Amino acid sequence: MLKALVLDYGGVLTDPGEDNAKEPPLLTALRKAKQSGLKTALLSNADGWWHPPSQWNGLFDATIISGEVGLAKPQHEIYLLTAEQLDLQPSECVFVDDLAINVRGAAEAGMVGVHHRSTESTLEELEILLAIALRD
Repeated sequence: MLKALVLDYGGVLTDPGEDNAKEPPLLTALRKAKQSGLKTALLSNADGWWHPPSQWNGLFDATIISGEVGLAKPQHEIYLLTAEQLDLQPSECVFVDDLAINVRGAAEAGMVGVHHRSTESTLEELEILLAIALRD
């Protein structure tokens, strides 16, 4: 059973989508996942100087930034660290990234991987995997 949604920042959370929504669709999905009781995490290969926007405070149960932890996607250890920070097994986490190599790394570490190609296809896949509505 999936208990967490783990998202990449650049290319995923920043994707404005096709419908010109008031906020990026995957940010809305993250909010809905959290409201539904799922744990949430941000996993980014950003340097240690970058931090998520302050208006996102409280959205993530874990924030893993490569520059802070000394690991980077697609290293298996960064996915294992993310699951550990969420107090879950990797198999309980679904990870979304726009780079296939990072999705493969997550899958090899035991997570369910979703390759983000469009907000529509990603949201459809996540709604099936998580069995919750993620859109307004």
